[in-house]
Parts: sequence; C-alpha cells; structure tokens
Amino acid sequence: MLKRMLKNQKGLTLIELLVVVVILGIIAAIAIPSIGGLIDNSRQDAHLANAQQMISSARLASTSDPDFSTITLQELVDGGYIEPLESPWDGTYSGQVDYDGTVYTVTLSDGGNPEYDISDAEASELNRSQLPIN
Repeated sequence: MLKRMLKNQKGLTLIELLVVVVILGIIAAIAIPSIGGLIDNSRQDAHLANAQQMISSARLASTSDPDFSTITLQELVDGGYIEPLESPWDGTYSGQVDYDGTVYTVTLSDGGNPEYDISDAEASELNRSQLPIN
C-alpha cells in the first residue's frame, strides 16, 4: 500500500518547472518593451496637450490685452489663465507664446528635452509622431 502511494504522487518534474520558467521569461521579454512604448507615447501626448493648452490660454489672455505679442508660461499662470503645467518627464516647464496677429506659436522646453515650436494652425492636427522628442 505504501509503495502504491509513492508511485501515484502527482506533481511537476524539474524539467516541467524549467519549461514554465523559460516560457514566463519569453513573455516578459516581449511585454516589457511594449509597456515602455506605451508609457513614452502617453508622455508625448501629455506634452502635446500642454502646448495646446498654452495656446488656448494665450488666446484668452489676448482678449484682455489686444496689444500682446508675447506672453510667457509664468505670466499665464500668474494671470490665472492656466494652472501650472507639469512636464511628463518630471522637469520644470518654461516657455512662451508668440502672437503675430494671426497665428499663435508656443515654444516649450522642460530642460531635459529639446525645445520645439508649435503654431496655432498645426496644433490641432499635430500628433505624437511629429514631435521632435526622443
């Protein structure tokens, strides 16, 4: 009876456990870069949304001061036109919006990524693939 119980033990052999570990490793190797790409895309979308929000705030500011041609991000915050923006890369934003009478152009930099310009005409059509950010 004891011999029969020992023969009927069920469980996983060492080889079966190794196969499971290898399969989990392969899945992790595929999933980790995909998750990293999703995070980067989210950051670029947030960066673009911040630039679009600055243009909207500058439009609002221009209604109270029709002679304005340049306004900084800090002036927009101090004037209550926009809440302080947080960079998705944990930097501190600096920037300005220029207005030439027809087009608003925002220049944004967070210190760690390249500075770039977005004009009002292209802001609504701009997508993350067009951002010059690595």
